[in-house]
Amino acid sequence: MNTLAESLIRIRISAHDAHYAGSLVDGARMLNLFGDVATELLIKYDGDEGLFRAYDSVEFLAPVRAGDYIEAKGRIVKVGGTSRRMEFEAWKVIAPTPEHGETAAELLAEPVLVCRASGTCVTPKEAQRIRHE
Repeated sequence: MNTLAESLIRIRISAHDAHYAGSLVDGARMLNLFGDVATELLIKYDGDEGLFRAYDSVEFLAPVRAGDYIEAKGRIVKVGGTSRRMEFEAWKVIAPTPEHGETAAELLAEPVLVCRASGTCVTPKEAQRIRHE
């Protein structure tokens, strides 16, 4: 699929983000990351933050825990007059390994897809500062 703009952010999930037993993180944290990715995509594409209109699909695929490093990726896949259709993925790329020591962690040989979503954002015509041919 043709990608019109892409964005990637990487963060470490903190102990503050852990909401459930076993240092498990609420799935809404991934949606928060996707919101940040969407904002960057709109700034790159339109020169404006725009607004997130709606998610049409969200899948939570693997647990996220405090200490994990997550890469949240997004891309604009379709553009209307004011709408921008986006697809998102969140991948766990580093995980703690407490069995090797209190501060041990490892880069995962194979990143783990933890969440996938798609949705639509809107940038009003009058806010679109970047013109596309």
